[in-house]
Amino acid sequence: MVTRSNWYWLIAAALWLAAPLSSHAQAVQAIESVQAAAEKEVRALLPQSKARYFVTAAKLDPRLRLAQCTAPLQAFVQNNSMLGARSTIGVRCAAQAQWTIYVVVNVETEASILVLRRALARRSPVAPDDVELQTRRLPGIESGFINDLGNLNGRRLRRALPAGTPLTAEELVPDVLVRRGQQVTLLASSGSIEIRAQGHALTEGGASDRIRVQNVNSLKVVEGVVENAGTVRVAL
Repeated sequence: MVTRSNWYWLIAAALWLAAPLSSHAQAVQAIESVQAAAEKEVRALLPQSKARYFVTAAKLDPRLRLAQCTAPLQAFVQNNSMLGARSTIGVRCAAQAQWTIYVVVNVETEASILVLRRALARRSPVAPDDVELQTRRLPGIESGFINDLGNLNGRRLRRALPAGTPLTAEELVPDVLVRRGQQVTLLASSGSIEIRAQGHALTEGGASDRIRVQNVNSLKVVEGVVENAGTVRVAL
């Protein structure tokens, strides 16, 4: 015989059993679709090039449970930063689920790039005979690599590099045009007025670098911008 008290227990048990079933019945967003949205965003932002790009999103935790988004997923670059070998891409659902998750996306480039044939010391100029074109697959975007000999003109290595090193824009610095201790011309101008004075370089620098120079006559130390091998422009 089922008493009133027993009915209460039966109803409570039924509700307890139904709760997890309701939870499991909720639609879940496939994490593969989130990764695919992040990869698609990166591919859309890559520069047009003959290079071959490899775009791979880092795997998300398979235990992740995101509510199914009823609208197309929206992807964006975190903080509007520049794409690199490793970028963080946000993927959000703007529908009723309203969630956002961040995915790390790796980019590799397969392209012809200049590679050092021999080891070179720090501050060494790079001559055409020092390099050769090779097809390499490397982390990053093609624009970061050097594949044109013309890009070596007027530049030197930032640091010593061994043979076989691919050349990147980060590894090159402008030639040193003014060296420490060198006599230079200080040039200041405003409209049609131009003033020249002799100076003594206290630091060294390449084109457009800021260096410190001491005026030979006044002994005043000023800071100016290197224009060429013998001229430093200063403000009036």
